[in-house]
Amino acid sequence: MRQRVVRVALTAALVAVVLLAVPLALAIRSSLYADQRDTLERAALSGAVRVSPDYATGDPVELPAPPADGRLGLYDPSLRLRAGTGPRTGDAAVRRALAAEVVRGRPGGDLVVAVPVSHAERVIGVVRASSPAAAVRDRVLIAWAVLAGVCALALTVAVLVARRQARLLAAPLEDLSRHCRAVTAGDLSARAAPSSVAEIDQVARTHNEMLHSLTELLRHERDFTANASHQLRTPLTGLQLTLEAGIAQDDDARLRPALEEALATTRRLHRTVEEVLRLSRFHGLPRRPAPDTPVSQLLRETEERWHGLFARDGRRLEAAALETGDDVRVLGAPVTEILGVLLENARVHGHGTVRLTARDLGEAVAFDVTDEGAVDGEASRLFDRGRTGAGQGSGIGLSLARDLAVSLGGRLSLTSRRPAAFTLLVPVRREEPGSEGDG
Repeated sequence: MRQRVVRVALTAALVAVVLLAVPLALAIRSSLYADQRDTLERAALSGAVRVSPDYATGDPVELPAPPADGRLGLYDPSLRLRAGTGPRTGDAAVRRALAAEVVRGRPGGDLVVAVPVSHAERVIGVVRASSPAAAVRDRVLIAWAVLAGVCALALTVAVLVARRQARLLAAPLEDLSRHCRAVTAGDLSARAAPSSVAEIDQVARTHNEMLHSLTELLRHERDFTANASHQLRTPLTGLQLTLEAGIAQDDDARLRPALEEALATTRRLHRTVEEVLRLSRFHGLPRRPAPDTPVSQLLRETEERWHGLFARDGRRLEAAALETGDDVRVLGAPVTEILGVLLENARVHGHGTVRLTARDLGEAVAFDVTDEGAVDGEASRLFDRGRTGAGQGSGIGLSLARDLAVSLGGRLSLTSRRPAAFTLLVPVRREEPGSEGDG
């Protein structure tokens, strides 16, 4: 921005200098030539006054001193030089002056003024004054050089002033930009400092007020999520303890499977609450927690959990890991939650067989969830929170899944409309040979 301000100011100053200096230079040139011609004319008129009508009979003529570096001479009607200095024979200016007119011209390299000398209504001679045009040209060049120096000084002052003004204007904007980058990096406590520019201060105050309101809103949302999660964890922990005690004390073989299923569901719900709480604390750049669960184990547990639900609806669930070894690990809890959202979405809104596959991409694993249904609506709004409708991606499930993926440093996207396919990309960790496995 500083360079842009300097360029604009310098361009404006340059245009102003050109518009002023060019006419001024032409005026100086015209004025110096006109002054020299006036000087020659005054000398010629002064000489004409001193000429006696009897000079033709030998009466001496006393002409005044010629102009500096110039010549002054008296010519008779036959164009002969009778007194003073100048060409021995009168030139065209002298001939024209014999017609009783004052002649101003620039024949050759001299400035010439010829004034007729009259007596009894008859021209009896011509006083010719001249000076080299080169002398005037030198004065013009000197004046132009001074003018160019003044213009250069003006442009230098303009650049210095523009740079100072650019610093004054750019400094608060750069500070505001640093403040915005700090906010983007997650520092919601950063505030823009006041400056000496009223308009920028107004923007900074508005931005600070907006950030304060946003911070309060986020704080209330995080407090609500933390409070809700805390209040849910206590009864869930009690319910788990009760179910575990019931399993330990109950010898009825018919009730034990139901109690164990209820306990497993309660534990999954507890993990869901923990993930929602973790996501509520997430802000700024994506974090990448250390992966802890082999992909093959995660797929096996996911299939065991969801196989019965799809079977009750008369549908199939197929899970497979394509070229994914046991050394490839991902963060189990959040990935399980994301896959749960996608499978529930396919169970409720999809059709036919649902396939869950994992593909090893080197630095990441791609989880594909496909079914035989179709996705309607705009893909760009599919993951919008609160979007409802008859198609896939209604409610907040897909939005929550996308946020969880981002918190892991991954990405969730729709890769096919028909058949419907969602792909989850998550970073992985490969277990080094000889390291401990899951304990």
